[in-house]
Amino acid sequence: MAFSERVARLKSSLIREILAAAQRPEVMSFAGGLPAEPMLPKVDWSEMPASIGQYGMSEGEPALREAVAAEARKLGVNCDASQVLITCGSQQTLDLASKLFIDPGTEILVEAPTYLAALQSFQLFGADCITVPQEADGPELEALRERLQQHKPAFAYLIPTFQNPSAVRYSEAKRDAVAALLDEFNVTLIEDEPYRELVFDAGSATPIVSRLKRTSWIYTGTVSKTLLPGLRVGFLIASPDLFPHLLRLKQAADLHTNRIGQWQALQWLGSDKYQAHLAELRDFYRVRRDAMQAALQEHFADLASWQVPQGGLFFWLTLNHKLDTRTLLQPAMAQNVAFMPGEPFFVDPDANPGYLRLNFSHVPPEKLGEGLRRLAAVIREAYGAVEAQRSE
Repeated sequence: MAFSERVARLKSSLIREILAAAQRPEVMSFAGGLPAEPMLPKVDWSEMPASIGQYGMSEGEPALREAVAAEARKLGVNCDASQVLITCGSQQTLDLASKLFIDPGTEILVEAPTYLAALQSFQLFGADCITVPQEADGPELEALRERLQQHKPAFAYLIPTFQNPSAVRYSEAKRDAVAALLDEFNVTLIEDEPYRELVFDAGSATPIVSRLKRTSWIYTGTVSKTLLPGLRVGFLIASPDLFPHLLRLKQAADLHTNRIGQWQALQWLGSDKYQAHLAELRDFYRVRRDAMQAALQEHFADLASWQVPQGGLFFWLTLNHKLDTRTLLQPAMAQNVAFMPGEPFFVDPDANPGYLRLNFSHVPPEKLGEGLRRLAAVIREAYGAVEAQRSE
């Protein structure tokens, strides 16, 4: 069978495989970024016009594009509806951007760690991923300057607000500095913000794209984390020089995004009921975040270190003793516990052992403690096995 050379680079998604294995009702899953089912809003389809069932515009529904642009302007993003493309989730933005910029060997810049499915898309198209280390408030600036100077990547892919997987939120100072560096070296920014609305404290920070003065940019978001992932509705906003190319790539991919999902998203975006829903969502997830923090303090204090996330859906743990956490998956699943190993979030997984990503949105607080107790026991047993080998 003669496949394209790209297929040789195609990697399966570990997270999708773990989620499939975690479907059993007895499994406590800390693996995926699944919204809590009790918080999926009840939706009304009764007013949807029959015409929505017809083919639509590749750009997306005009009213939804206007609503997205209006919300972005509130964040300081200087844009109008003509720059908005409605996508099949923000993952499609990454696919379109990959097609636009990446040939085999094209250098791009990503955070270390970074979003697993972004790596999957970029590497499928043959990107050479240059990494910049993360600090508690964003990327290490000297390292970022050095990478931009030496490599001149085709774009920088950044997740500055409650980064997946690390939950880092860039400080205002880091955002200003990153924007200045990207402008200085004229490197396009792809800014991914699926978790912006899931904030648990009073802090906020405007998007980096709103601070750029000369370089091109793509800003992307989704309603998957705040409304219904099943709608598969996301968006990108692009600088005018990039938008026509992204639109043509969208037309070649799928003609247009699901109009029924777009219609439902439009019933919420920018409305009072959406703001009320977001307030409930933040309160609900804050309780689950705090429950996981308490359970981690009880069961993991001697095993790992972590920062309490100020938003998003994840804790990012650094084990005290480096251990390939992928080896823990099978024994954890035997204890009916699922988690996400940290290694696949790095460009070079084997060189970065000893991290776990734990989701706190999905498992009810009354089950959290037992799930984390079992996971801690699996890690302790693995530590014991390593120590036994060393002493032989």
